[in-house]
Amino acid sequence: MPIALLPDRALVTVTGPEATSLLQGVLTCNVETLSEGEARLGALLTPQGKILFDFLISRLPDGFRLDVATDKAADLAKRLGLYKLRAQVEIAADPTVAVAAAWAGATTTAETATVADNRHPDLGQRLYAAEGAFSADASEDDYHAHRIGLAVPEGGRDYAYGDAFPHEALMDQLGGVDFRKGCYVGQEVVSRMQHRGTARTRLLAAEFAEGAPAPGSEIQAGQKVLGRTGSVAGSRGLALVRLDRLGDALAAGEILRADGKRLAVGRPGYATFAMPDAGGEAAG
Repeated sequence: MPIALLPDRALVTVTGPEATSLLQGVLTCNVETLSEGEARLGALLTPQGKILFDFLISRLPDGFRLDVATDKAADLAKRLGLYKLRAQVEIAADPTVAVAAAWAGATTTAETATVADNRHPDLGQRLYAAEGAFSADASEDDYHAHRIGLAVPEGGRDYAYGDAFPHEALMDQLGGVDFRKGCYVGQEVVSRMQHRGTARTRLLAAEFAEGAPAPGSEIQAGQKVLGRTGSVAGSRGLALVRLDRLGDALAAGEILRADGKRLAVGRPGYATFAMPDAGGEAAG
């Protein structure tokens, strides 16, 4: 029943009477339907539909907390401030709260705010409390190995901020995009990609038979580059792959390699997008 501190995560709070209307108009996810005790995946995009920030958003009594990469917290608060205008909203990074993850039935104290990470039923819970309040019995690496085993990607590790569309990062598969709520920043591009089915690149689960390559290694079939590896843990990892090139490689019977090491890729078990036959579902 592990609990792991996540020093690579921090909080940005958005509070005040107009917090819901502000975030509903700029984020990919639907904050109006967000339940108490739920952490939902979301993103803030460029006008061209690329992911600037990804986060888990959950409710506070007077607004919302956004659980984001630590090195992105200040930038996210600043970017959201650009959309504030005269809205009655307070936006701030909160360095006083520590973030942890618990999975496999771990229990916490009453002083800890606990929300369910709804990206995947086996991811467990996110915990928020004052620094020093947690008694961790697992490491940050243990958590990421758990996440990678479920083929759940994270920005900055599995795709580059400012360079990936939500579909490429599987946000459409993980509840991070609401296609019915109306306009938000970058919505037109994302909606068009959804309705036309034009996502050519996807994050896939990867299995390494000859040792894991370094994150960011090119994936090749013959002399053609199909994509790059993302985060890895043991013999498993994630890989950002062009599906059309993967289909060509499979049809030609070519072997996939990254950093000279053989690998296989497949659709995560929770996902439903169409892809070439890469040996079945590989994770999740």
